[in-house]
Amino acid sequence: MSQTAERDPLVALRRDLHRRPEPAWREFYTTARIVEEIKRIGVDELHVGADAIAPERRSAVPDKKELDRWYAQAEDSLAEREGSDPAVLERLRGGTTGAVAVLERGEGPTIGLRVDIDALPREEADDEDHHPAAEGFRSIHDAMHACGHDAHATIGVGVLERIAESDFEGTFKLFFQPAEEVIGGGRAMAESGHLDDVDYLLAMHVGLDHPTGEIVAGIDDFLAVSHLNAEFRGESAHAGAAPNEGRNANQALATAVQNLYAIPRHADGGTRVNAGRIEGGSASNIVAEQASIQGEVRGETSELRDYMLDEAEDVIEHAAAMHDCESDVEIGPSAPSAKSDQALVDAVAAVAPDAAGVEHVVERAPLGGSEDATFLMREVQENGGLAAYVGVGTDHPGGHHTATFDVDEASLGIGVDVLADAVERIAELEPAK
Repeated sequence: MSQTAERDPLVALRRDLHRRPEPAWREFYTTARIVEEIKRIGVDELHVGADAIAPERRSAVPDKKELDRWYAQAEDSLAEREGSDPAVLERLRGGTTGAVAVLERGEGPTIGLRVDIDALPREEADDEDHHPAAEGFRSIHDAMHACGHDAHATIGVGVLERIAESDFEGTFKLFFQPAEEVIGGGRAMAESGHLDDVDYLLAMHVGLDHPTGEIVAGIDDFLAVSHLNAEFRGESAHAGAAPNEGRNANQALATAVQNLYAIPRHADGGTRVNAGRIEGGSASNIVAEQASIQGEVRGETSELRDYMLDEAEDVIEHAAAMHDCESDVEIGPSAPSAKSDQALVDAVAAVAPDAAGVEHVVERAPLGGSEDATFLMREVQENGGLAAYVGVGTDHPGGHHTATFDVDEASLGIGVDVLADAVERIAELEPAK
């Protein structure tokens, strides 16, 4: 461990989480480590695993074999830690990960902060100029924190400690949400019941092409998103001797892909479509009897997303029919759009300039992508509360989701200061409900 990590507990925690990243619903070690920190700080309520989420609302949960592999890996890692509690890990078995910590500090509003904790299933760079590799905290798993969620979890712990030591009056809830990268955990946490009494909610993300020292008080333009899987079924035949006897699923797939990208744009706002993975057939001399598309559609609003989804389903159905094939479409995880409320944007913008290390404050900026924090934001807003999504700038040598992504660890303290100060400032607002 470097001298920097030894001096700064936030850096040490972030590096520990970075070294042991876990993808969606496999955040066993991650959740257990977070729970250790929560217990060290001391809270009034702690909800772990199935108590923190609505398990039946999870999406994109891996199969048992995959969950068991990561569980055993976490068990081995935690066995090396002095004082770790095996009972915590047991509560996560089966992929019910995540935690909710609650501080009760008398009369006042209930304010929530949501941070996500999962990693991406990709290999991390091992070049000598890649900081985690050079400093000895590169991922030891077949996954990587390539989007900064290790920093998010660490900042959340830092904010919890700051609020616990402050004069804050009210209730503070900290949501450590699993499975953001697969749009699988937001709904499960939003519908857990823990947000029912939340008056104000903040969510956050590091980076997003904003440099260290820059704060975005309100991130907007979340694209609503839906994943989809399409299957095409035809009939095989000898490609040389009897091609006319086959029904070519690959032709149906090719027609569908071409026409998905031809879906008309919409006058009401931006839309997106992507056939991210396509595959079909079995050999060069066999007419393909099976093919599939894994794709997604997005829209500037939930309504525009639904428009794209309807059009995509029509395209797939008619592409299959054109080539005398059958098709099925399965709609996967989805997330709505959301907008940051101005009162919370103003509160963040008011406190950020006074935080050490902050050099520039941007009132609003677009996300340019999708995020399932929107489930939590809309849950609070539909209950009469307010929500905002905050950007904490960080220099990152590689883009998000790339093998060389890393965060500037100076942004950890900046994020803690800004968000903790914002929570205390928001507590002084007129009641939202």
